[in-house]
Amino acid sequence: MIARFEELDWQPTRMGDLTLRRRTEPTTGDLVYEVKLGDEYLMSSLFTVAEEELATLGLAATTGGDLDVLVGGLGLGYTAATALRDDRVRSLAVIDALPAVIGWHERELLPVSTALVRDARTALVHDDFFAVMRRPPAGDEAPYDAILLDVDHSPRHQLDPTHADLYTVAGLTALGRHLRSDGVFALWSDDPPDDEFMAVLAAVFDRATAHVVDFANPLTGGISSNTIYVGVRRG
Repeated sequence: MIARFEELDWQPTRMGDLTLRRRTEPTTGDLVYEVKLGDEYLMSSLFTVAEEELATLGLAATTGGDLDVLVGGLGLGYTAATALRDDRVRSLAVIDALPAVIGWHERELLPVSTALVRDARTALVHDDFFAVMRRPPAGDEAPYDAILLDVDHSPRHQLDPTHADLYTVAGLTALGRHLRSDGVFALWSDDPPDDEFMAVLAAVFDRATAHVVDFANPLTGGISSNTIYVGVRRG
């Protein structure tokens, strides 16, 4: 029997203490997995609809098959696992700056871990996604068909101030060097659509869209929403 709260892992990081815990949701009796960084709740398996839609909407904007996909931010794994359900995906690289998070999945601690790590298409990479995007691709590095990002709360609210430069014209232009000529960039945000960021996205990509994703919130009994931004390059 699982206790009401069970701490599965705790690790100190430069951004604060990282905690993975499992609990029983009293309203449904379901098991819920939650991640905290310091005093902030980063994610919960109660709310995965928008994380899944990040992959669905991002890949829906791609063309052709044999897709090479990069996910920035592993988290609970729902974006990556959803991407793998698209049969067109040939390879999936997932970058996370926190080795503990990669370790959770390698130990198959989370609901989608097994499907994720046992798929031969998956590569889990310990690195700083933002640093990778800043530097030009190496000569032998193939570009991606899609880059899906879920790390910060929103373009305005970053977990680390060093991430802020990505959400500028220069930052997204640098990211675009890692995409094929008809590639797609998709971004999860906890905030409503942001007109200023939409202008930045439209300055770099040929088509820019903000999708509002609504989902039931069992904690409030109401409806909550996130935003998925999608930028598409013209082939």
